[in-house]
Amino acid sequence: MKIKQRPEDFVVREGYRFEDDPEGAVWVYRMDKQKVSTLQALERLSKEFAVRRRDLSVCGLKDKQGRTEQLVGVRGGALGPSDVVQSGDLRLKLIGRAAQPLTSANITANRFEVTVRDLSPEEAGRVSESVAEVARVGVVNYFDSQRFGFLKHGQGFIARHLVRGDWEGALRAFLATPSELDKSDDAKVKAFWRDHWGEWQLHAPQDAGKRYAPVLRRLREDPRDFKGAFLHIDRRLRAMALFELQSYVWNEGVKRYLGMRVPSPELVGLRYQAGSLIFPRALPRQLRDELWTKTFPLLAPDSAFDDEQIRSSALGALKSQGLSPSDLRVPETPQLFFKHEERPLFVVPGKLRVNEPRRDELNRGRLKVNLSFTLPPGAYATLVVRRVLWFADAARPRPHASAGTPQASAHRPQAERPRPPDRIGFLEQQRRKKAARASRRAQVSKK
Repeated sequence: MKIKQRPEDFVVREGYRFEDDPEGAVWVYRMDKQKVSTLQALERLSKEFAVRRRDLSVCGLKDKQGRTEQLVGVRGGALGPSDVVQSGDLRLKLIGRAAQPLTSANITANRFEVTVRDLSPEEAGRVSESVAEVARVGVVNYFDSQRFGFLKHGQGFIARHLVRGDWEGALRAFLATPSELDKSDDAKVKAFWRDHWGEWQLHAPQDAGKRYAPVLRRLREDPRDFKGAFLHIDRRLRAMALFELQSYVWNEGVKRYLGMRVPSPELVGLRYQAGSLIFPRALPRQLRDELWTKTFPLLAPDSAFDDEQIRSSALGALKSQGLSPSDLRVPETPQLFFKHEERPLFVVPGKLRVNEPRRDELNRGRLKVNLSFTLPPGAYATLVVRRVLWFADAARPRPHASAGTPQASAHRPQAERPRPPDRIGFLEQQRRKKAARASRRAQVSKK
């Protein structure tokens, strides 16, 4: 199974609402982008149109992979004399003005059109039935791999350093930990500072190093002020460092909770950037209706609970990270904080449709299907796609006992407990997929 093999295989259109104000201070554009993240797009707009970064606003962050349409607000004036402006492969069209910068409150929903490729006839034939299953049961509203960018690129959970007050460790993870997955100049800049840590009088030779200028300026003023330097990182990136750990604990807590509520034989597992996730394939109507109304907390020091099972699941997941709610603080730094938030436990894709399988022109001898659906803000389309095609996921693990509590798995005989899958890294997964494709091509050529 392959998604996002081409940018047009994954299309996102942001549904929005804002009160149009002809005299508003914020010019609102609809931006069409592909193969660039929202933050990268904003950085380009700031540089090309000489707009301060803090004067640009969006409703939400969209994935780098794929083609997306989303709103961008520009405080203080239009980007150009025409209603349509272009910046490389970024195209923006002026659609109105607003009195206030854009926020997540301006999103109504996101509409997705996804092409799933490289399916066998047997896999493609199961999709319609699985779509009906998802419509009945819904999808657990986990955070998917896109949430864990720092983790993906080998920087780990930066928030672990922050809650300990280890500012040098946090800054080193951010500024001087190059990713083996990234071949861009940004990775070269990080490698430069890894090799020259503390030599702040130097300058990385790549232009990409300019984005870290405020951080390095502070270190040149005071070589030991790692806290001050870290606080010069873009506020969205600083917040994401906290969100990653908070989101991981949410995922782990929900796995524990589902292990209490759903019989293990009804669960299937999927790998993602931070480990594995479990999903129910079937739920009794009464339990389904209850779970659809539940929320699960993103933890903060002031988190409180009304449900004992949710409390024990959430705090158990946090404890497994060696933390308690009182530890979720960045010492003496009010700019950085964990905020309690209730996130819906399940999401039900709206207008979920699948087209008949067709020949996949990119993968010889294979089939493709098209899925379309809507999701509320904050839900991950990639999880919906992978949940529908769980049987085609090459790295699919089976659920195991650690997903829940001992009580949750006690009804299952010991002999039937599946073993946890061996953990393999991202690059090894890619090598195995490449070998499998080569093997299929060899088989086809022999026929």
